[in-house]
Amino acid sequence: MDLTSRLSELEELVRDAKSMPLSSSALLNRDEVLDLIEDLKTSLPDEIKQARWVVKDREELLAKARRDAEAMVEQARAEQLRLASHEAVMQRAKDEAERIVQEAEEDARKLRLEAEDYVDAKLAQLEGTLQKILEEMIASNDGLSRTIDQVVAGREKLRGVPSAELGPEMAFSDDGPGDGPDDRGNEEA
Repeated sequence: MDLTSRLSELEELVRDAKSMPLSSSALLNRDEVLDLIEDLKTSLPDEIKQARWVVKDREELLAKARRDAEAMVEQARAEQLRLASHEAVMQRAKDEAERIVQEAEEDARKLRLEAEDYVDAKLAQLEGTLQKILEEMIASNDGLSRTIDQVVAGREKLRGVPSAELGPEMAFSDDGPGDGPDDRGNEEA
């Protein structure tokens, strides 16, 4: 059973559930609903699961980038405070601390951009994979349609339907031009 039919089954189960009096609540068989939900979870295509992992990886990378950036900024501030405690080097410490903070912020920005580029590349790769799968499905469907048309035309030919009634799908039949039932009498002439 595919994902759509399982969702339809779940929807039907909710629609057909007994209503609670004076309420919009409904009684549902918990085991039946949980079984349907479990079926839905297991039937998710691998591509969707992969997309979830890519998004999760992105969130983890961004969270790590934020933590690293905050640690760098905190370290820079600590260094700034330590240097500021000496009056003789007060200005120098301030300048150095600002430089460190700017470097930390720049490093954090670069790390965030790299994480976003990584996730974008993975999503683009996934998009390409999904597009290829879609194209293969369309091509497979077209081939199947042509095969069905040829089968129908072959059956019609076996039943003796004249070639004019067979339609364009028989234009490239195995008999070739001049081998139809109308042309047999012309071969002797």
